[in-house]
Amino acid sequence: MTSPSVREQAVHLLRRGVRNADVARRLRVSPGTVSWWKHQDLAKRHQLPGRKRSACMHCYGDDLDRGAYSYLLGLYLGDGHILLPNEYRRTQSLQITCDDHWPGITDSVENAMRLVFPRNKPCRVRRTGCHDVKLYSNHLTCHFPQHGPGKKHERTIALEPWQQEIVDAHPWEFLRGLIHSDGCRITNWTTRTVGGVKKRYEYPRYFFTNTSTDIIGLFTATLDAVGVQWKAAARPTGATNISVARKDSVALMDAHIGPKY
Repeated sequence: MTSPSVREQAVHLLRRGVRNADVARRLRVSPGTVSWWKHQDLAKRHQLPGRKRSACMHCYGDDLDRGAYSYLLGLYLGDGHILLPNEYRRTQSLQITCDDHWPGITDSVENAMRLVFPRNKPCRVRRTGCHDVKLYSNHLTCHFPQHGPGKKHERTIALEPWQQEIVDAHPWEFLRGLIHSDGCRITNWTTRTVGGVKKRYEYPRYFFTNTSTDIIGLFTATLDAVGVQWKAAARPTGATNISVARKDSVALMDAHIGPKY
């Protein structure tokens, strides 16, 4: 008689109510494997909960915090990416990398994820000089249909009508997300002698740099919509640099965005 496989033993124990961790320890397999076997067994017996854990405005008609989404959309387009399920991952994951020099932005990214996906819990993964803020949900591509194979600057990036409607209603949140990911506020300075006294003059300005012409177009169109004047310059790397330097436009950006923190 053939002895039952490890998986069959695990399912038998799980059906008896033995905890996942105890089954993993007893059979010397990873807790994640036991959890997956339990999920598949429940699905086979049609005992999975009818409601998915992740919130989704498209699949379930859930409410969406549109301001937080506009900010998160800017972050995703600037410096985020989505990984799809494969043989090692069962769930889509969104990852946004945050420099440790600006811990306040890391907090802001995590808070936006919580507001847009209130049923999911983001986490932070430490890397050298930065943290990846990650969130797992099988509805990420519902929220970010711009996902696709290859790098963003190698494919078309265009907003869906419902996304454009949100950006139109919350333009500063969208701009803030783009600046927090691929932009900065710096202060240039110079000295001038006035009446025999050398004085220092400072000139703050904002920069946004991206290789995707489509993302640059979304950024500049939104700047136009809020009345911010800008200039573009090509960089040797192939990226485009957008500069906001006029005093009134910088003041407007300061009122709604401000320096990284």
